[in-house]
Amino acid sequence: MAILLNDANTLFTLQTNHMMYQMKKDRYGVLLHTCFGKRGSVFDYSYLITYADRGFSGNPYDAGDERTYSLDALPQEYPTYGNGDYRSPALKVFYPDGSFSCELKFLSFKIKKGKYSLPGLPALYAGENTNADTLIITLEDTRHLFYVHLYYGVLEELDIITRAVCIENHSNDCIYLKNVQSACVDYLHGSFDLHTFYGRHVKERTYQRTPIVHGLQSVGSTRGTSSHQYNPFLILSDRETTEDSGNCYGFSFLYSGDFSGIAEHDQYNQTRILLGIHPDNFTWALNPGCCFWAPEVAMAYSDSGLGSLSRIYHKAFRENLCRGKWKSERRPVLLNSWEGVYFDFNGDKLIEMAKNAAELGVELFVMDDGWFGKRDLDISGLGDWAVNEEKLGCSLSRVSDRIHDLGMQFGIWFEPEGINEDSDLYRTHPDWAIQIPGKPPCRSRYQLLLDFSREDVRNYIFEHICRVLDSAQIEYLKWDLNRSISDIYSAALPPDRQGEAAHRYVLGVYDMLEKLNKRYPDMLIEGCSGGGGRFDAGMLYYTPQIWCSDDTDAIERLSIQYGTSFGYPVSTMGSHVSKCPNEQTGRITPLQTRAVTAMSGTFGYELDPAEMNAYDKEAVKAQIRQFKKYYDLIQYGNYYRLTNPDTAESWHGWQFAAEDGSEALLCAVALQIHPNGPGCWLKLKGLNSGSSYLVEGKEYPGDVLMNAGLLIPPAKLEYESIQMYITEK
Repeated sequence: MAILLNDANTLFTLQTNHMMYQMKKDRYGVLLHTCFGKRGSVFDYSYLITYADRGFSGNPYDAGDERTYSLDALPQEYPTYGNGDYRSPALKVFYPDGSFSCELKFLSFKIKKGKYSLPGLPALYAGENTNADTLIITLEDTRHLFYVHLYYGVLEELDIITRAVCIENHSNDCIYLKNVQSACVDYLHGSFDLHTFYGRHVKERTYQRTPIVHGLQSVGSTRGTSSHQYNPFLILSDRETTEDSGNCYGFSFLYSGDFSGIAEHDQYNQTRILLGIHPDNFTWALNPGCCFWAPEVAMAYSDSGLGSLSRIYHKAFRENLCRGKWKSERRPVLLNSWEGVYFDFNGDKLIEMAKNAAELGVELFVMDDGWFGKRDLDISGLGDWAVNEEKLGCSLSRVSDRIHDLGMQFGIWFEPEGINEDSDLYRTHPDWAIQIPGKPPCRSRYQLLLDFSREDVRNYIFEHICRVLDSAQIEYLKWDLNRSISDIYSAALPPDRQGEAAHRYVLGVYDMLEKLNKRYPDMLIEGCSGGGGRFDAGMLYYTPQIWCSDDTDAIERLSIQYGTSFGYPVSTMGSHVSKCPNEQTGRITPLQTRAVTAMSGTFGYELDPAEMNAYDKEAVKAQIRQFKKYYDLIQYGNYYRLTNPDTAESWHGWQFAAEDGSEALLCAVALQIHPNGPGCWLKLKGLNSGSSYLVEGKEYPGDVLMNAGLLIPPAKLEYESIQMYITEK
């Protein structure tokens, strides 16, 4: 059983194959959090809670003279604001009388077979071979105005427990939600580290590990997207936890907008983790009879280190978050036109690029920005989704037909959310853009954003995009977004509901992506926001791959893809071989190294093949053959981080291994080269200790490869790379 109850129906124990999570209704109706960690004996772990007379920590009225009972010191499943718990709350509500002190009490529970889904929001789902159960615990505020329904999805084989929240107003008055977090976990004791992923445009998801100290530590976004700056994925771990050992807890927010992730270490050395929508741009008017659904958090635990935790998420997101044809079908090797020609192209130039790419073995040609409206630079044209046949010299259908005649598929770039002021759409509908009346807007990349919270705006854009997609044979769509949201305002919302605009915008993006997926079920959609500005689990529900970063420098990508790998599988990381010297850094990197790095992703090219010499063209042919040969191992095998590229002394290594340990692929890049330098030993992982393996014609015992490692000789070339196939004998 995944969900267990005690005889009194007051103790709730959730179990996966290796994880346990527990809550208890206490004697005053408060839902306490009692356990989250390794699966063990089913027992009432509330015995660990300390009750004492806490100075300046208040006592609920229900507790009478019991001064040892204080919410300020108790581990709670869903804490609220203003009731004597002075830590960060999961819920803050403004009542009709203007007050905001809220108390929740246990009311009821339900257990349902299968995994819940969320209206208009992404969520993990149970597959054919996945057992799942749902627990719904209902709390009610003590003024009897609204319910808080706590949803728990237990996916046993995946070792994942999900959480979501629904607030239901059953009163006759409107209440205002100011803060609705999706998950809260209180830890009674422990010295922890917080693992987060920070960055900026072209430098996303840099790994950061910091000790949790007294006070608040937080990451988040108020940019309207999950952002380049911070990622909505957190890890809490014991101080001594490594890649291969120790306790660690993962929290992934399935949401693509503003978010807040908080770790708070309190006066009694307890630690609270909160994850949900950022409250700064959020106020929701909840009318009588209405519900508000907060997005899902996927929680995982491992006692075998960070690598094991990552592989739990990799499998779950590949198999039970991504949907449709392309979650399992081999994706084509592509060539994207952007860094090859930027805006400077016509139809003949594109066909020339495609012809050269087809001769190399590339399977999909993608026409990036510049094919529509008045669009020779990024200062105009966004919003006018009509093919510029004068620029192409023919119809889009003709371009597509000529590319298909080469034996290739055809893809196209869109930025549906963006609008330039120099566009026919803006001149016709300036009120459709997000801007505050009477205030000059904040531009970014010469553009504004369309108000996707509005159905009429979405319907217009959807109709015009579909006209383009229906006019030709198109197998791939790249959905881009190239600015953050500012001046948040919707002309369709009254003043007292403007706090809903940011969240409604995200719901609108999801709505349109869902409609595209249903209308074009065979189309591969890749998400993008200036690269990795919206690389989150929420987007993976709609797009099975996301452009990892606009930084295509292979050495920079080592760190970006390393940080991304903690929470997301390789199969979701859009990664390309680009021209040399690199456009972003000017770095000169061997072609093979650029390919080895890009192969640890969806793999493709972003250059003009006409500029390549004969030797490099033959190398590209070999790279594509190599990627196809090892495709299943790379995309679906277990991924292992062997080193950290930011601290590696010479070679940075990573590895793929079949789940049964029968084969592996070792990849490494030389980051530093020194005369008369020391050797480098990389210890492999995921092999069978009792088996023998062949590595480049030599035989090694599996335990030797994992415990002693392989000697990697000193690099002879700057940024040299290796790729070794390892097979069980």
